[in-house]
Amino acid sequence: MDTEHWVPITRGSDGETVGYLEPLDPEFTQVQPRPVLGHSVGALCDFVTGEERLLDHGIRELAEQWRLVEPELPYALTVLEVSPNGIVVADALKTKALIPTETFRVAWPDVTQRLVLWNR
Repeated sequence: MDTEHWVPITRGSDGETVGYLEPLDPEFTQVQPRPVLGHSVGALCDFVTGEERLLDHGIRELAEQWRLVEPELPYALTVLEVSPNGIVVADALKTKALIPTETFRVAWPDVTQRLVLWNR
């Protein structure tokens, strides 16, 4: 996916990137808000609404537990890293206990939603 034209949205208090607005037309009249993992947050909207939605959503998804759609694993995953090189996840319990564990890399942005919330 081409993210070249995505607009990063940052919090004013600390400058942390909370997500991106994906423009769907050259004038930015319609955008798709995407938090740091790249999933969609709600329906298409205008720029200001998308910015507000991302600021409200924040980066809390990074603290959530996830599961991979493929391969299906019997345990929850935690996000270790998010970068243009990918989203790195690993066994949530083992990483919390500082036990070495296998990591998995998902392409960033995860627009195909290979990662889904653990309890869904």
